[in-house]
Amino acid sequence: MADAYFSLFTLIVLIPLALIAFVYFLVRPRPVKIPIKNRHVFITGGSSGIGLALAHHAAAQGARVSILARSRNKLEEARNAVRLATGIDVSVFAADVRDYDAVKRAVDEAGPIDVLLLNHGVFVALELEKQELSEVKFTLDVNLMGSFNLIKAALPAMRTRKDPQQPVSIALVSSQAGQVGIYGYAAYSASKFGLRGLAEALQQEVIADNIHVSLIFPPDTDTPGFAEENKRKPELTKIIASSSGAMKPEEVAQKTFDGIKSGSFIIPCNLEGIALSLATAGLSPQRSFLMATVEVLAAGILRIAGLCFQWTWYTSIEKWHNQRKGSSQRS
Repeated sequence: MADAYFSLFTLIVLIPLALIAFVYFLVRPRPVKIPIKNRHVFITGGSSGIGLALAHHAAAQGARVSILARSRNKLEEARNAVRLATGIDVSVFAADVRDYDAVKRAVDEAGPIDVLLLNHGVFVALELEKQELSEVKFTLDVNLMGSFNLIKAALPAMRTRKDPQQPVSIALVSSQAGQVGIYGYAAYSASKFGLRGLAEALQQEVIADNIHVSLIFPPDTDTPGFAEENKRKPELTKIIASSSGAMKPEEVAQKTFDGIKSGSFIIPCNLEGIALSLATAGLSPQRSFLMATVEVLAAGILRIAGLCFQWTWYTSIEKWHNQRKGSSQRS
């Protein structure tokens, strides 16, 4: 009987504790806390949508805020909105993220950055065959090359900051379409998947300088451009993506700063995002030994769930094409 109790104790207590201890030893980089109050937060795409919500949130937390976007008029509107809501005056910079020289001038004028939050982006949902290559290039240039431009411009001063003991952050806003490819998102997903590779490699390059990289994966978000985007979405894209609800920009901003302050590499924004992050953890850094343990334990189950999603999506695609074939034959 004693042997049975000991075996049960080992199975229920000792083995899980040993796994947690082993994972705690393995996780890298180590946990870190990144303060926001009295730090300089520089936000791209900050004149509307998620970017504007991020600016509101940073200002409300006592940060010095700079926002960058293309439209001077929208920037002034955003500045006024933040001032009315928080009493804080933000700095604004008009530049196209595709123009490295313009970005470098803005970054230099803004001064040393503690949290570089890359939120800019463009999105068009369309089958690749129907999409002009100029539009594909524009998407990649803004979403991916724009991030390279900002990081290249800001990184030297972040590395040589006055207090290297104070951790600083580079955060990139990706998308759940940067975790899983969806019909009609070929160009957009390529640009957002690219951010993950950039973030993973960059974290290794800058960790010795106490610079911490985060990657945010918001779902569809109720922004000014969201309704317009939906008008152009292919019918199959709407069918496949219908299960994912839209979040408010303020909710995404809250999740983003919670993740940045804890130094999280992967920052999901809702339950579906958590499941996607667990399913696609792969070789990404993980600071939380508890989340790392969950990733280890959930890997097999989530792979089965992923296969179920793929079955659903491909079944929908097959059904849609069969219906179209039937309609064309009847006509």
